[in-house]
Amino acid sequence: MAVQKRIGAFVPTTEEFEIENIEDIKINSPEFRDFLVRLRLILNNHANTLNIKDTGIYDPQEFVNGQVWFPNPALGSSTAQKPVERQVYRTVVNFGALPNTATKTVAHNITFPTTSTLTATRIYGAATDPVAQTQIPLPYSSPILANNIELYFNATNVVITTGANYSAYTTTYVVLEYIKE
Repeated sequence: MAVQKRIGAFVPTTEEFEIENIEDIKINSPEFRDFLVRLRLILNNHANTLNIKDTGIYDPQEFVNGQVWFPNPALGSSTAQKPVERQVYRTVVNFGALPNTATKTVAHNITFPTTSTLTATRIYGAATDPVAQTQIPLPYSSPILANNIELYFNATNVVITTGANYSAYTTTYVVLEYIKE
């Protein structure tokens, strides 16, 4: 069985019509109707392409970000629910300052589904120390075990645990991306 290779969605950048040919088309002609059909297909292709692009918006309000994941493998022809591609949601949490060798929680305000599950696809963030002008990624991995920073979220909160004093990092943003199945 051959594996089908998927390519990302791209809007064409080449001309679709010759301007000289369009100027000569009469409004009631078959050529004009053909032009309108082709134009509609091109616009539809552009809309479909743009609708599946990952949105570069990072907002504290939950929204569908344009990422699409494969159908739930637990669903099939023998299940009541049809397998369909799944939309990814994104929420950004303004976490504030990192803790001093402790665990800190901040509510993420995500409404978890009651009849299905929520599956994380990406959890990441960054913290900034504005005085020293240093930034670190989250989670943070260090060869010195005590300097590591753990990052996760549960049904109500984003949780960060530090093994050292990171309280100088006063600006912290955490990005949560997930599928509601």
